[in-house]
Amino acid sequence: MTWTVGFDLDMTLIDSRPGVCKAIEQLATEFGLSLRGAELADRLGPPLAMLLADAGAPEELVPALVTRYREIYPSIVPYIPAMPGADAALDAVRARGGRVLIVTGKHEPLARLHVAELGWRIDEVVGDLWSDGKAAALREHGADLFVGDHEGDMRGARAADVFALGVTTGPCEADELRTAGADFVLGELTEFPDWLAAR
Repeated sequence: MTWTVGFDLDMTLIDSRPGVCKAIEQLATEFGLSLRGAELADRLGPPLAMLLADAGAPEELVPALVTRYREIYPSIVPYIPAMPGADAALDAVRARGGRVLIVTGKHEPLARLHVAELGWRIDEVVGDLWSDGKAAALREHGADLFVGDHEGDMRGARAADVFALGVTTGPCEADELRTAGADFVLGELTEFPDWLAAR
């Protein structure tokens, strides 16, 4: 029987912070805003529009900011590395005959750029989904397990009734991930192959 492991992207499989910081700083300069790239990069998880609004961007400018950000973004993809252990985690799933699914809040075309840049073989990439909204994609693609770094990822897994595996490489601490529904929490993705082998 085919089994599927879903992964979040930002701060789970890739360390988006350097590139996101760079893109936000450019956006702030172009629009004359006091946005701080490092602050937004440290809160990755929610959709960009939500992050921008929470950072104080004028509501009427948010759609234009999102559009311009997406125009800038392809130029920063080469600056965004895989998280430590990401390749080994994907390989571990493949070694056991599993399928790999990415479900992310990132705009899907941009998510696919990362997959191509890193040379990953991913069975399905679904973007533009956040928190409980991830549940539909997890159910549709038959995920048995979802790995993520954010409370929203854990809520999405719980809503889909799949095993929720947290990893503390993003903005959320282990207790926050457990409170949001994590069945188990890893410190880093480097621990994933051994954890999977023990299941």
